[in-house]
Amino acid sequence: MQLHHARSLLFLPASNVRAIEKARGLLCDAVILDLEDAVADDRKAEARGALRGAFEAGFGDRIGAVRVNATDNVHYEADVAALAGVAADMVILPKVEAASEAETLHRATGKPVIAMIESPLGVVNAAAIAAVNGVIGLFMGNNDLRHDLHIPLDADRSGLTLAMQQVILGARLAGKAVFDGVYNRLDDPEGFRAECREGRTFGFDGKTVIHPNQIADANAIFGPTAEQLAEARALIAAATGGAERYEGKMIEAMHVDQARMMLARAGEV
Repeated sequence: MQLHHARSLLFLPASNVRAIEKARGLLCDAVILDLEDAVADDRKAEARGALRGAFEAGFGDRIGAVRVNATDNVHYEADVAALAGVAADMVILPKVEAASEAETLHRATGKPVIAMIESPLGVVNAAAIAAVNGVIGLFMGNNDLRHDLHIPLDADRSGLTLAMQQVILGARLAGKAVFDGVYNRLDDPEGFRAECREGRTFGFDGKTVIHPNQIADANAIFGPTAEQLAEARALIAAATGGAERYEGKMIEAMHVDQARMMLARAGEV
């Protein structure tokens, strides 16, 4: 699967063998084995040691990735070293604030990098970070960003709107994928669905998730419906080139391109 077609990207502790095995049967589009926040310091070495075996078993047609610790973390160098020979598709770097950080990790691992934007400086530099050749996409890190912006944890996301849009703009300028941050309230499925709908409206490609119960909703909301796919096929079939009237509205090449992108996202072309 191509990254920009991913709808649900599941974080799992790299130390949790049972959860990793279960993930092989889940319908998420990407599995991210976490060496950072989800793993306690006294289990970091264990988590690093589990990577090779986890990826040798593979995750089927899902994207397989590893999140390392941030560049200023004491565990960073050991995380990077542990990636040697690990068959992960990509590596995720948290708390990126400068393009050079992502570029250095790409050179060190030879793997595509997803940069997590989690601070005001990261937001300001999002376009430069996304422009790095080795960067394949951006993740929003809304929890840390809330903290830095002094936004209450129980507040809605309105205070993050400008930051999210700036990260999306940076990603799109570079032609890269971009994904919404995690939703922490696991007992609030309606809140999760509402945040997914908002994120889709903003222009995110998909949603990072932290529990298997969030996968189906993320897939449904960020993926096209059967009705939308049928409409896309009909529009493509009807288009003859240039601006023209179709179903009571004006369409042009841009709308045909959007319809083709939707079909590609569903694996039809």
